[in-house]
Amino acid sequence: MNSVGEGCTDLKREYDQCFNRWFAEKFLKGDRSGDPCTEMFKKYQHCVQKAIKEKDIPIDGVEFMGPNKDKPGG
Repeated sequence: MNSVGEGCTDLKREYDQCFNRWFAEKFLKGDRSGDPCTEMFKKYQHCVQKAIKEKDIPIDGVEFMGPNKDKPGG
């Protein structure tokens, strides 16, 4: 699945691969020592937030995921 921003699709794929690998190889085997994909997620999140702002997509009332749960531009 592509990202909301065309320029974010590669970042999304990289993050998805990282997360899925960590989830299957570490988390499901009991290793909950940390998520090595956090920085990658932040880069992807920033790209999506920028795309949402550029496309003027209304986001009022939308729940955001992630470490800080920041709204775009906020």
